[in-house]
Amino acid sequence: MPEATPVDKINLVEGFKAELIYSVPKIEQGSWVAMTIDNKSRMIVSDQYGALYRFPTPALGETLKDSAVEKIEIDSGSAQGLLWAFDALYVVQNTADMGGRGIYRLTDSNGDDKLDKKELITKFEDIGGEHGPHAIVKSPDGKSLYVVVGNQTPMPSFDKTRVPSVWGEDNLLKRPIGKGFMKGTFGPRGFIAKLDPDGSNFEIINTGYRNQYDVDFNEFGDMFTYDADMEWDMNLPWYRPTRINHAVSGAEWGWRNGGAKWPERWPDTLPATVDIGPGSPTGVSFGLGAKFPAKYQRAFFAADWSYGKLYAVHMEPSGASYKATFEEFMSAQPLPLTDLEVNPTDGALYIAIGGRRVQSGLYRVTYTGGESTDAIVAGELPELHKLRREIETYHEQKKGAVEFVWPHLGHEDRFIRYAARTALEHQPVGSWRNLAFSEENPVAKTQALIALARTGWESVGIEVIGSLDTIDKTKLTDAQLIDVLRAYALTYTRHDSEQLRLPRQGVTKFLEANMPFASMPANIDALEILVYLDSPKAASLGVNLLADTTSPTEQIALAKSLAHQSEGWEGDLRAKFFKWFTLAKGYKGGPSFDLFIADIKKNALANTPAAEQEALKEIIEAEPPSEPMFTFEPRSFQKNWTVEDFDDVLAVGLEGGRDFDNGRKMFGAATCYACHRFNQEGGALGPDLTSVAGKFSPRDLLVSIVDPSEQVSDQYGQMVFTMKDKSVVTGRIMNLAGDSVRVNTNMMDPNAITSIDRKRLESMEQSPISMMPMGLINTLSKDDTLDLLAYLLSRGNPKDPMFEQH
Repeated sequence: MPEATPVDKINLVEGFKAELIYSVPKIEQGSWVAMTIDNKSRMIVSDQYGALYRFPTPALGETLKDSAVEKIEIDSGSAQGLLWAFDALYVVQNTADMGGRGIYRLTDSNGDDKLDKKELITKFEDIGGEHGPHAIVKSPDGKSLYVVVGNQTPMPSFDKTRVPSVWGEDNLLKRPIGKGFMKGTFGPRGFIAKLDPDGSNFEIINTGYRNQYDVDFNEFGDMFTYDADMEWDMNLPWYRPTRINHAVSGAEWGWRNGGAKWPERWPDTLPATVDIGPGSPTGVSFGLGAKFPAKYQRAFFAADWSYGKLYAVHMEPSGASYKATFEEFMSAQPLPLTDLEVNPTDGALYIAIGGRRVQSGLYRVTYTGGESTDAIVAGELPELHKLRREIETYHEQKKGAVEFVWPHLGHEDRFIRYAARTALEHQPVGSWRNLAFSEENPVAKTQALIALARTGWESVGIEVIGSLDTIDKTKLTDAQLIDVLRAYALTYTRHDSEQLRLPRQGVTKFLEANMPFASMPANIDALEILVYLDSPKAASLGVNLLADTTSPTEQIALAKSLAHQSEGWEGDLRAKFFKWFTLAKGYKGGPSFDLFIADIKKNALANTPAAEQEALKEIIEAEPPSEPMFTFEPRSFQKNWTVEDFDDVLAVGLEGGRDFDNGRKMFGAATCYACHRFNQEGGALGPDLTSVAGKFSPRDLLVSIVDPSEQVSDQYGQMVFTMKDKSVVTGRIMNLAGDSVRVNTNMMDPNAITSIDRKRLESMEQSPISMMPMGLINTLSKDDTLDLLAYLLSRGNPKDPMFEQH
C-alpha cells in the first residue's frame, strides 16, 4: 500500500519528534482534510470527497491500525470543518451532495454511541468549489461557535453584523480583469461568523477575505486566521501573499475580484499581522494545551498545503494589535498539510495531510527536549487591547456610542482608529454628521468623513468634499495624506454622478501643485484621483512617475490609472507610455499577469485617437527585450563582482552617506523585484526581504547576492526529480493533484511549470544549488551595490506609510 511522506524526509525544529501513525488507504478511506477529537478522546476525520471516519487516538509511541478506523454510517461527509462540541459533531459540508453545503449537527439519539441524527442548522448556497465553507471552532467562552467561509460562498441571511453593512466595491476607476476569475462576483465575500449551538443568532464578525480556511484564539481570546493569496496575481500590485490576520471585530480585509483588491495602506481596511508568502493556507492552531515549551504553546501554527510547510508564527502585542515573526516548524516536499489538532489528553499536535485525492496520512508531533512544558498562564492584557475591545462593544447601534468613540477617531494607533470609525458607522448618521464637519483634528476629521462618505445619503458628498478641502494637507504625514486621498476617492466613488457632480477644483489644484510626493503609494492614489477628475496634468505627472520608478508593481499601478486618461498627452508622452507597455510585456508573473497587462493596454488604446495610434504603430506593436528590464534605459555590464571587491567598505560599515533612493532603484535594476517582496511590493517566489536587517550583516547579505548557493534555505530550496527514464527536472513543488506534482522550474517566471507524474518518479532529493541566478548585480557600479545593501538593511525608507501601520 502506498505510504504518506516518511518522517526521515521531514524537516522539524530541533527538540521535537514526528511520528507517522497512519497512512490512509486511498481507495477505501479517501484523502483526509478535516479532523476533531470527541468527548471520548476519539479522533473523527473526513475525506474531502466522501465519508466520515472515527477511531481511538493511539497511545504515544503507537501507530493506528487500519482495523481500528470505523466508518460513521450516516449521510454526511465531504467536510472541510469538523468540531465536537455541546455533545454533538458539527460538520461543515462543502458539497452539493448529502443535503448540500451547510453546517450540520450530528447527534446520538438513543445512547448507542452511534451518530444517527442529522440536523441542518445553517444553509449555504450550493455554488462554488474549494473556496466555500470551511472550519468551525468553539468560542473562547465555550458558549458559541465560529464558522469560516471562503469567497465563493455568498453570505447567508444574518441576524447581526459587526461589519457595517454599507459595503461596496469602492474603486474609483474601472478594474482590469485578467482571466476573469470570479468576474461579476462582488465583495466583500470571504467571512467569519459567530452563531449559537443551534445555528441561531448568526452574526458576521469580519469579512473581505479571499479563502481563509481555519481560525483559532490565543491565550487572550484574540482570533487569528491565515488567508490565501491569488497566485494568478503574482508580481501585480494587487497581489497579496498568504498572510496572518488578526481577525478583529468589524474588519473588512478588502478582497475584490480582478485588479480591484484594496491595498493595506487604505484606512478602510487593516494590515496583516505578518505576510507569509505564496502558498495554500489550510489548518491553523495555537499550541495551547500542547506539552510544548512556552514559546510553542503561544505559537500560532499555520499549515501551507501546496509547499508542504507548517509555520510557527510568534506574536507579541504591538499597539492595539500584534506584530509577528515566523519560522518553518515542519516541512517536506511533498507534505500537503490539511488540518491540525492539539490533543489535550496526551499533549501532542496531530497533523493530517491529504486533499485533492493525494496520498493522505496522520502524524503526531511531540516535544522531546529539556525545556519546561508546564502550561502557560495568560499575562495582563495590554491597555490598548483593552481600549480596542471596549470600543468594539459599540459595533452595533448603542446608546452613548458617539460620545465614547469620538475621542478615539484621531488615536495614533491604526486599530483603535479603525474600531472607532466602525463603531461610528453603526450609529444613526444624524447623531454625528455635524461633528464630522466641525472636527478640527485632521486625523479624526478624516476618519469621520470616511464614515460619512460610506454611510451618508447622496447629497452629503458635496459637504464631505468641501470639508476635506479645508484640511491643510501640507502638514500631514505620508500615511495621513493617503487617508485623506482615500476619503476623497470614497466620496467620489459613492456620491459623484452625472446628476450630482461633486466639487473638483480644490483637490485637483492641490495635487497638481504638490505632486510628486515623497511616498510612491501616495502618488499612486493621487494619480488615480487626477485621472478620474480629468486633470490635464495627469498624463505628464503619471509618465514622469512611471519613468522614475524601477518597481514593476508601482509601474503597473500607475499605468492602470494612466490608461484611462484621455487628455493632456502633449509631446512624446504617449510614445513613452506605450514604450512602457513594450517593457511590461517582458515582465513575468502569475497566470493572469499577461492578460492584466493586455487589459490595461486595451484601456489605453481606447483612450488614444486613431490617428495617434497609427503614428505610434511601430512602438505599440514592438516586441519586448529578451530579458526583463525594469527601466526605460538599458544598463550595461560593469563587473563580475566578488565579495572581496567590497572588503574595503564593509570592513568599516555602511553607516552614513548612502543614497537610499538610488538603492531602491537598484533593487529594480538588478531585477530583485522579479522574485522578492520588500515593503509589500515585488515578487513572491523568493523570500520576503523586508526583515533582512535583523538577520544579516552587510557582508552576509552581499554573500547571499553574489553567491546564492553558499547557503540555501530549506524554505526556498529546489528539488531534483529524477524520473525512471533518467530524465531530470529541477525546481520547487507548487501544487499537487492526485498523482501529479506541479513544479516551478524558474523562480523569475511563476508560469514556468512542469507537471510530474509520481508513478514515473524514481527519486526526489534536495538540490544544493539555489534557484536564484548569479551575476544579478553585474550591471551595478560599486556605489550602486552599496546603496542597494544600505537600502535593504535600513528596511527601506522609514518615511514610507507602510512603516506607520500601527
